[in-house]
Amino acid sequence: MSANDFKVRRATIEDLPALNALWKTMDFGLLELEKRLTEFQVAVDSNGSVAGAVGYQMQGKQALIHSEAFTDFSLADMLRPLLWERLKMLAANHGTVRVWSQEDARFWAQETLTKPDADALEKLPANWAAQSGGWRTLKLREDVEEVLSLDQEFAMFVEAERERSRSALNQAKVLKTIATVIALILGLIVIVGVGLMLMHKHRPPAQ
Repeated sequence: MSANDFKVRRATIEDLPALNALWKTMDFGLLELEKRLTEFQVAVDSNGSVAGAVGYQMQGKQALIHSEAFTDFSLADMLRPLLWERLKMLAANHGTVRVWSQEDARFWAQETLTKPDADALEKLPANWAAQSGGWRTLKLREDVEEVLSLDQEFAMFVEAERERSRSALNQAKVLKTIATVIALILGLIVIVGVGLMLMHKHRPPAQ
């Protein structure tokens, strides 16, 4: 049996009995996952039987890979890459910028996702952050809106600096003008004073 014998698709209501059997073996919460059936992608064999499944919950531009399960874990290494290709296609179709997971299988924890740094953890949605366990993440693409927002903030900062510079320059010009006027007034006072002194000096004595 090879990977070509399987295909991956979205889970349907007809898959629910098989998925319930899978989730039960993994001790997952059946009622909760049943409500989230549309989150699941299933790997089925040539007979249409479910061989594996993984959940893919989307929130805004981020997604959570969760609740991985297989009927036979000897098939897991072969099926995980197929499931991952399907998830990447979903991510591309929905504009997902980052995926998260707490799955600890080698494929997810070492080959696909990495431990997030502090900056990345700040982007983890709050309702997911409440879940205990180690997180792994992968940034798929730049968030265009975030980049544009940063560009706009930078442009606003530059414009504010320009306005501040223009204001400082205008203030300097006003101060220079005031200083020039004061200097002219003082100069005029000095000239008038000197003129009066000279006039007084050369005035003929009274008879």
